[in-house]
Amino acid sequence: MDFEVLIFLCAAGFMAAFVDSIAGGGGIISIPAVMAIGIPPHLALGTNKLGAFFGSFSSTVTYSKSKKIYFPLIKYMIPFTLIGAVLGVETVLSINEKALEIIILVLTLIIAIYTICKKDLGASNDFQGLTKKNIALGCILAFAIGFYDGMFGPGSGSFLIFIFISIYKFDYPISAGNGRILNFTSCAASLITFGLNGSVDFLLGIPFVISMILGGLTGAKFAIKKGAKVIKPIFVAIALALIIKMLYSIL
Repeated sequence: MDFEVLIFLCAAGFMAAFVDSIAGGGGIISIPAVMAIGIPPHLALGTNKLGAFFGSFSSTVTYSKSKKIYFPLIKYMIPFTLIGAVLGVETVLSINEKALEIIILVLTLIIAIYTICKKDLGASNDFQGLTKKNIALGCILAFAIGFYDGMFGPGSGSFLIFIFISIYKFDYPISAGNGRILNFTSCAASLITFGLNGSVDFLLGIPFVISMILGGLTGAKFAIKKGAKVIKPIFVAIALALIIKMLYSIL
């Protein structure tokens, strides 16, 4: 690998993990970067999961140490995320990707508009407690996002943050922490499944992993320190970037 290519890959990995740990959507940066150096699509998805696994692990640990993860809810959602991610990887070859992109585009557009219009969204922690209904809903959504993350990925962290803010009324830092641990779960399941199918370039992944660990740590610390005032604008920016990317690929 040329030195210039290595620098490009590491810079992309760091930035992807930094953004992903704050607002989700790091795959918008990392997947195109891996494919840009000539890696085939399925191998790019698997190799990206290798970097994302370690990046999400480092940021999850940081959020956990700062008590920004609500484990009484997360413990119910983790198994469903795990199952969804495995099934997502298994079906990645058979689904109509264009139809999926249109669905995700519409959902992301709705989320972006709603977030911009709701000025106080995620500014405070107004969580009212757990009920059977919101636990069940969380598990269903965890399965759906896990499935999407295993199959494709970009934007999954943003969807999780939005779920924790809009349904459970957590603030942005706790929502980001909850989203990180579920992202870590889906990355782990997806990585194992991709690896068993020979779709991970572990040699290429080494510098990618190091850069994403550093990016995940830096991003999580930045988000915890700055809170909603920095997470919300980054969240909206990532949502809009995802919309532009999908519009470009569809058109």
